[in-house]
Amino acid sequence: MERWLCSYERRRPDDTLLYQLIEEHWPTFRERAERSGGLPDFIVEEFEAYLRCGMLEHGLAHFACRQCGESLAVAHSCKKRGFCPTCTGRGRARSSVGGH
Repeated sequence: MERWLCSYERRRPDDTLLYQLIEEHWPTFRERAERSGGLPDFIVEEFEAYLRCGMLEHGLAHFACRQCGESLAVAHSCKKRGFCPTCTGRGRARSSVGGH
């Protein structure tokens, strides 16, 4: 089996306190904001993307080792740089080594 396949551990954003707080309070916050004129679209998009980021039910890639048959599912990420702690960190890491 490939070394990365053996060492990969799926990220579980729904186990984090930040995710749990946003998931619980986002609908109420958004509803109250709508009554007061609403939020800018980019804010809504960032929060909605964050709540889908890393969640298998919102999209995944399936990988399997051709040698041993071991497989794993990797959840899609939002790739946003405004709010998501995971994707913001990846963007910073990429830009620090000259990537885009």
